[in-house]
Amino acid sequence: MSEEGDTFWVSLSEKFLGLLLTIIGALTLYFTVTTTTALGVFTGLFGFLSIVVLGIGVFLLVVKPPE
Repeated sequence: MSEEGDTFWVSLSEKFLGLLLTIIGALTLYFTVTTTTALGVFTGLFGFLSIVVLGIGVFLLVVKPPE
C-alpha cells in the first residue's frame, strides 16, 4: 500500500476513536452528575475519570496526524 492510503486509514480510525471516547466520556459524566447520591464518596473519582476520557476524545478529534 502507498503512504497516502495508510495515512488516510490512520486518520480515519483516530477520528472514530476520538468520537467514540467523546461520547463515552460525555455519557459517563452525565450519569455521574445525575446520580451523585447513589455514588456517594466516589462521585469525585468518577467525575474526574469521565473528564479525562472526554478530554482524550476531544484531543483525538482536534489533533492532526503528521504528514
